[in-house]
Amino acid sequence: MDLSNLQPAKGSVKKSKRLGRGQGSGKGGTSTRGHKGAQQRSGYKRKIGFEGGQMPLQRRLPKYGFSNINRVEYKAINVSTLQNLADKLNVEKIDVPTLVAAGLVSKNALVKILAKGELSRKIEVHAHAFSRKAAEIIEANQGTVVKI
Repeated sequence: MDLSNLQPAKGSVKKSKRLGRGQGSGKGGTSTRGHKGAQQRSGYKRKIGFEGGQMPLQRRLPKYGFSNINRVEYKAINVSTLQNLADKLNVEKIDVPTLVAAGLVSKNALVKILAKGELSRKIEVHAHAFSRKAAEIIEANQGTVVKI
């Protein structure tokens, strides 16, 4: 076998129907498009969600709720995670680049430290936000809390 005799597998390539080539072809006349109306015309494009004139699903369902455009989305990191990270890397300071390097957050994420777990080391923590209890836990171990 070489490049000169390559061909597709048998039955994998089908010829397309040739529409609108006269009455003798059996595919002439309306060319399978039906009679009159927008769907028969060239350039017709069905609207997204169009259901043949039936009331579309997005209009049958009621609207509810709203999205607050001022919402600030934080990535939550628990104190127990900080403890594990400090033990593993043997560091005294944990900041966002350290968390990014550990694969816990993305580089553009806002980080909030939460109070789940326990802390037994003195660490300096830099983050965008802290829960009150988390700040208390860190400071109880002579650590420091720095808001970015």
